[in-house]
Amino acid sequence: MTHFSTRFLISRYLTRPRSFSSFLKRTHFNSPPVASDSSLLIKARVLHSRAEISSTKSLFLGLNLRGDRTMASQSSQPQSVHDFTVKDARGNDVDLSTYKGKVLLIVNVASQCGLTNSNYTELAKLYGKYKDQGLEILAFPCNQFGAQEPGSNEEIQEFACTRFKAEYPIFDKVEVNGSNATPLYKYLKSVKGGLFGDGIKWNFSKFLVNKEGRVVDRYAPTTSPLSIEKDIKKLLEKA
Repeated sequence: MTHFSTRFLISRYLTRPRSFSSFLKRTHFNSPPVASDSSLLIKARVLHSRAEISSTKSLFLGLNLRGDRTMASQSSQPQSVHDFTVKDARGNDVDLSTYKGKVLLIVNVASQCGLTNSNYTELAKLYGKYKDQGLEILAFPCNQFGAQEPGSNEEIQEFACTRFKAEYPIFDKVEVNGSNATPLYKYLKSVKGGLFGDGIKWNFSKFLVNKEGRVVDRYAPTTSPLSIEKDIKKLLEKA
């Protein structure tokens, strides 16, 4: 009876092809839909999970690679003034790590500026008073402001040492602004920006550096050297 009924139903729906698919959905001829759907669902979930795991692994690998690159980049960047090498007035290399343990006052100087007399005079006083306590003044001639340092290294050194009794080192003439700025000044400006932008504004801008080579303060060209004596003393007194 069952066999006959099945044959009858099939023959009946063969004459109605548009409804045959719907008939199959309502019968068991369409192989167990629940089992099939469950199987497909499980497979889909497994594939989705695998994709998520793969995506997560890729994300972490990407983050690790970026982190490694960032750390490598940071480690290659200068961490202090002591990481730089500069030229002295004779063109010889000077490794600034030789100043570890010293308090530094770094100044861009000029011989024909309206600030020359007062700054050179007070710098000499500061150096004479504190050099035995660990102060070093590093002077970098620069001709970028009003072309007020036109002389050669020899002429600049003779001027400072003869007229103002400068005993601190005077280095090779440099540029402190622009694309050709010496790396040391690029670093100084990046660490301590000025009130109206990072660029050096004029002759006799000053950077105060602690014993570890960290830039702790920046002073305008019009700030007199003797007015920052108290800041220098604090750094000298620190162990």
